[in-house]
Amino acid sequence: MLCTAEGAVVLEICRFLLVSIFINNEWHESMSGKKFPTYNPSTAEKICDVEEGDKPDIDKAVEAAKAAFQRGSLWRQTDAFSRGRLLHKLADLIERDRVILAVGFPPGVVNIVPGYGPTAGAAISAHQNIDKIAFTGSTEVGKLIKEAASKSNLKRVTLELGGKNPCIVCADADLDLAVECAHQGVFFNQGQCCTAASRVFVEEQIYTEFVKRSVEYAKKRLIGDPFDAKTEQGPQIDQKQFDKILELIESGKKEGAKLECGGLAIGDRGLFIKPTVFSEVTDNMRIAKEEIFGPVQSIMKFKSIEEVIKRANNTEYGLTAAVFTKNLDRALTLASALESGTVWINCYNALYAQAPFGGFKMSGNGRELGEYALAEYTEVKTVTIKISQKNH
Repeated sequence: MLCTAEGAVVLEICRFLLVSIFINNEWHESMSGKKFPTYNPSTAEKICDVEEGDKPDIDKAVEAAKAAFQRGSLWRQTDAFSRGRLLHKLADLIERDRVILAVGFPPGVVNIVPGYGPTAGAAISAHQNIDKIAFTGSTEVGKLIKEAASKSNLKRVTLELGGKNPCIVCADADLDLAVECAHQGVFFNQGQCCTAASRVFVEEQIYTEFVKRSVEYAKKRLIGDPFDAKTEQGPQIDQKQFDKILELIESGKKEGAKLECGGLAIGDRGLFIKPTVFSEVTDNMRIAKEEIFGPVQSIMKFKSIEEVIKRANNTEYGLTAAVFTKNLDRALTLASALESGTVWINCYNALYAQAPFGGFKMSGNGRELGEYALAEYTEVKTVTIKISQKNH
């Protein structure tokens, strides 16, 4: 709590900065004067209005960034070590919930323009002076970005898109570990995670026990205020997503999946959905094919390794996958056969800065993290020098 007069001033400044456009190390209102509301999904109450950036604001930000990268600029003269220090300082301040300005980046290096996809996003995608776009979101929007980029200046585009990720649990797996990892894998962040373990394939010998334990985990999950440290699951992000999840849950019931627990909204205020577990799910059901992006676990049964490989790969997505088994040969066979950019063995959501991350098929292209990610932001240049053949 801020009690001093100075503290109150800081609070008001932060409230202003969080809703404004940041260009050239200065805070701005949108050039159109438009704003958009943002709501607290826990209470459905309006938090504030945010400046709505559009094409003129994007143009202004690109102009600032271009100037910051011109030959002879302060940023071009900053060596890799100093740039690294600034990035680490930025990360430290973000962790402390401080404002991205106190770090010390030269003007124009960091610009932030909040706005909507069809306006601000479209302006970025088609801009002639933007050379690289990194996008995380839906496959549908990823296609639009690629199309716009190809029609402008052939800018590089890396996409981290949707997933319908298989989590394969073999009969010889450590069952306690597998149940816990599969649970955390699908319910993390209210299920709103591209890596969610949304298709759990369990070998038939242990299927009944796996379902039983999964239901026990789901029923114990604490739901409530996301600002409470004890809370394990908060609200969905917005009304549209909330409605989509409930509609897909209803489709699971209608198509014959067995609802083991959950399946309902909680209370009449806020966008909370009970952790939901379905058993007896088949591959043709919508909950087995579509990305739900919500707290819904679909558990399916399999008999053989060849069968589960075919079923796991029978999707347009290919972001992540997981395998739980004590048999190393089986683990490596599955890891090799699964069409996924990342395969976890006896773990889930194990992400590291040095390990490349990205998808196959409709889950995107290019990689984040590791040296493969850095390559997306650099160009290879060949310089050829003719050396005199004269003897000296």
